[in-house]
Amino acid sequence: MNKALLISVLIVFGALTGYTLAHHGGLLAWLAFYTQDPASWQIFADLVITMCLLLVFIRRDAQANGRPFVPWAVFSLATGSFGPLLYVITAKKHVAD
Repeated sequence: MNKALLISVLIVFGALTGYTLAHHGGLLAWLAFYTQDPASWQIFADLVITMCLLLVFIRRDAQANGRPFVPWAVFSLATGSFGPLLYVITAKKHVAD
């Protein structure tokens, strides 16, 4: 995967996240958005399912490559997409056999 592209995505997503949190008045107000109506619940459920799938990938990859899983899992659960993005960005490049 192209790390320069992932770093660009991380920077743009970080800026969007900062703007969104400022716009909604902080993290708690932003989280309250996801309890407003069924459409919001569906979006939140989709994000939870996606994070679970990403954590399965991270766990398998971490075990295969000798990387710690628990810190990445905690970081991912606390920061959302920032965790998996940084996990992939910080992965060591493997030489083909």
